[in-house]
Amino acid sequence: MLWLCSDQASFAPGITVSVDGGWSQHEMRAQTTKRLPGEEGIWVFICGDLMVFSIFFIVLLFYRSQNLPVFAQSQQTLSQSFGVLNTLLLLTSSLFVALAVRALRCEPAPNRELATRLVGAAIACGAGFVVVKGFEWSAKISAGHTLSSNDFYMFYFMYTGIHLLHVLVGLLVLSLVLMVTRRPQLEPAAVRMVEAGGVFWHLVDLLWVFLFALFYLLK
Repeated sequence: MLWLCSDQASFAPGITVSVDGGWSQHEMRAQTTKRLPGEEGIWVFICGDLMVFSIFFIVLLFYRSQNLPVFAQSQQTLSQSFGVLNTLLLLTSSLFVALAVRALRCEPAPNRELATRLVGAAIACGAGFVVVKGFEWSAKISAGHTLSSNDFYMFYFMYTGIHLLHVLVGLLVLSLVLMVTRRPQLEPAAVRMVEAGGVFWHLVDLLWVFLFALFYLLK
């Protein structure tokens, strides 16, 4: 997306394509130095988190197979509108974060102003997710559905609660990223920090997609 950068468009970490189609010497050298975005530590955390949630999902599916009528009946009480809205909010938020990272990779000068606006929009979408989830939980509790109602709601509140904690941590991370994008100068370490924050937020998005499918869509 060329509009993200003033003179050049970045397509990978450290690799840029000039608008006129030419490649600079810096760009040619960068092709041999591709790397994962962010720091190694964030990928270790993400792999561990995905393993834990994989176990969560397997346990949920096992209990579901043992009591299909209760799970099917309880699923009907969930609002798919809330679920779809929250999915759209997180997907849109992840798109904003990805575009923000792209803007900061622009060469020769990062587009910090655009990145700041995009991260702010991502935070707004994430906050919207929290608000919608709060309304949804409130409606369920008011209707008498709690952790102790049955196995479905036990897993529903536990897993969506753990995910909501991830969202809140992610919003804190994005707030730190927002501060970084406002710096007058961006060192490579700062860009890697922004990338790491973006990777974590994409994890939050991915986990919700699985939760949405398991609780709202799976028949």
